[in-house]
Amino acid sequence: MEFVLWGFADVPHLQWFLFGMFFVIYMIILLGNGTILVIPKVEPALHTPMYFFLGHFSFVEICYVSVTLPRMLMNLGTQRRTISLVSCATQMCCVLVLGAAECFLQAVMAYDRYVAICNPLQYPLVMTHKVCLQLVAASWISEIPDQVGLIFQIFSLPFCASRVINHFFCDIPPVLKLACGETFTNELMVYMTALLFVSAHFCSLLSPISKSSLQSLNCHQPQAGPKPSPPAHLILQWCCYSSDQPLLHI
Repeated sequence: MEFVLWGFADVPHLQWFLFGMFFVIYMIILLGNGTILVIPKVEPALHTPMYFFLGHFSFVEICYVSVTLPRMLMNLGTQRRTISLVSCATQMCCVLVLGAAECFLQAVMAYDRYVAICNPLQYPLVMTHKVCLQLVAASWISEIPDQVGLIFQIFSLPFCASRVINHFFCDIPPVLKLACGETFTNELMVYMTALLFVSAHFCSLLSPISKSSLQSLNCHQPQAGPKPSPPAHLILQWCCYSSDQPLLHI
């Protein structure tokens, strides 16, 4: 069974313009995140938990966009829009797993800043290299069973005669529209899971960041030096969370 990714097929006169635009965006993402990955490796002063987590976050970001953008560029450049069922399911699973890992890493970085601000003397004892590895591993693998189960449930549905996915990658809503029969239960489960996940994610961000904010406001010792800004960190986390959404839902 094969599907057809119909994204941007209705604007043939803009194919090469879109190809160039998204190619430039992809290169900027690779260059920016690649730089963040390389610099801490060559600068010993940056061998800290914060840059360790930031490096993994950049790697996840590279993987996240590489799951969808290269395929979209190939479709725009060659006009070959077919994708097999296995490839479609794999792409959807990778998007979900990497998106979840990105969110968990944001929460881990917020916790890292919380410990650094509220317990600076205990920070080296709490954020050891072993703990950092465990937090990163948990961010990568904790959501895999749920996402694989969700993908299996979606692609176990019978599909109608139409195989045209009205999107440029295999996303859940357009794929569910191709399923025959009643899909309300599946759609409700998807949206409820997404709502619970996003709510839990923001709660995990707000708790350490709010405590860090209070600690920073209560800290008046001049010798403590400049403190990082938790509100700015929260804004950055929101930007990271929302930056992929417009691109993935064009």
